Amino acid sequence: MDAHEAGSAVRHGPGEEPHDAPAADVPPPAPRTETEPETEPGADPVVARGGVAALSLRYQIAAALALAVVAITVCVHVAMVFLHVAPSNTVTKQHGQAIDDWIYPEFEQNWKLFAPNPLQQNIAVQARASVATADGRIRTTRWYDLSAEDGRAIDGNPLPSHTQQNALRRAWDFFVATHDAENRPVGLRGALSESYLRRTVELRLERADAAGDGGVVERVQVRSRTTNVRPPKWSDEQVSDRPTYRVLPWWRVPEARAEEGAR
Repeated sequence: MDAHEAGSAVRHGPGEEPHDAPAADVPPPAPRTETEPETEPGADPVVARGGVAALSLRYQIAAALALAVVAITVCVHVAMVFLHVAPSNTVTKQHGQAIDDWIYPEFEQNWKLFAPNPLQQNIAVQARASVATADGRIRTTRWYDLSAEDGRAIDGNPLPSHTQQNALRRAWDFFVATHDAENRPVGLRGALSESYLRRTVELRLERADAAGDGGVVERVQVRSRTTNVRPPKWSDEQVSDRPTYRVLPWWRVPEARAEEGAR
């Protein structure tokens, strides 16, 4: 046995199979991070993609079309609202119907941009009733200040209802917009505005128990009381503080509705 074999026998001991000598200690490979994708040797590194870029071409085109539709819709809506509230101009005169079809009823605006004449008056809507009493007489109630009642209901209420704030006011504005100074209807919406205002007043008088015990409301009458807002102390403007009234004719309450109110 030569020296090499002797050395081998000494390392492995008698009766043991010879095996290779243990390799030197080699540090384990560093763990791969999530941002370092595994690549084959010699291959180009792959860049990670996210968001829309990670979608396939078909979905990228669909997403781009959806964003374009949303952007166009927003731009058209903003333009329509601006034209609706802007002063009368060539565009609104030529395309007024298209603008109204877009705005009403979901996006209605009841104010005007750059209003040259802001409201400088307080307008109160008042009503009274002609009542047939249980003993067969006819009496006329006092004037009920319906606007003042709404004001008292809203005052101090952190969350007033839409009805308390706008129902009566909108009914009166609708009537004034569809009638001339002689209270004659102008256009096809005149009769509708009269019915709307009359029904609103009837409900308010019924709530106030204007008919009394056994009485029946046969007719109602509406008027507005307008007073000028006083100018500030530093202004030289002089305005009258005397109220003016616009009195509407008596309106007859339909018999079925009058009997329902009596019940």
